[in-house]
Amino acid sequence: MSTIEDISHRLFNKPAAALGAVERRVIGRAHARQTLSEDVNASFVASQSFGDRLADQIARVGGSWAFIISFLVFLAAWALVNTVLLTQSQAFDPYPFIFLNLVLSMVAALQAPVIMMSQNREAAKDRLNASKDYEVNLKSEIELISLHHKIDDVLLKEIATLQANIARLHDRLEAYENTRR
Repeated sequence: MSTIEDISHRLFNKPAAALGAVERRVIGRAHARQTLSEDVNASFVASQSFGDRLADQIARVGGSWAFIISFLVFLAAWALVNTVLLTQSQAFDPYPFIFLNLVLSMVAALQAPVIMMSQNREAAKDRLNASKDYEVNLKSEIELISLHHKIDDVLLKEIATLQANIARLHDRLEAYENTRR
């Protein structure tokens, strides 16, 4: 049975110590016949704090068509109430809607960093997924190369056996021809 050092030399043409941590881990897992794949989403969600989940939910809602449409309806209702239904003297936020502008600015000031936090987590999750994909792909390559080596070894043994059989048949044929003369 091959050692990890042998596998490293055969596959990467360098000693195991010269490989990166990921490559050594993948070779070790392949050598031990262990799986590498895992549900990255489940482990990522399990590691999130309440604030992380809340930020993701706010980003999910704030980036939906339902939010955009409802916010447009709210803005139209605000403008309608403060210009048409209420007279200028009774309007709580008369045109040019300075209070509405303040509210919108505060919402944007709070929503933007929350959405950026969520995007940063998504980027970290994507990097984790890419790392896991690399490990699984590397293990698949190692397994394929190992299978090729095994098939080559079997074919070489069969060829050697066939050559030995041909040599024996050739010797018998020569012996037979010598007895006929």
